[in-house]
Amino acid sequence: MKLNEFYNEIARRVDTDKTAITVAETKRVLSEAFLMLAKMDAAEFADTVSKGVAQAKKKLSK
Repeated sequence: MKLNEFYNEIARRVDTDKTAITVAETKRVLSEAFLMLAKMDAAEFADTVSKGVAQAKKKLSK
């Protein structure tokens, strides 16, 4: 999956009746998230991503 495809897929998932968010807004938020991750050292990056994936797996199992 290319980065732009990733952004677009996320935008499709978050743009709901309750939460109106554009593709541009989604890309801006994800871009800022990637900037934050890029500033972290490897251990902090791995820990943060690991915790995020663990939370996502909990949501998927519901």
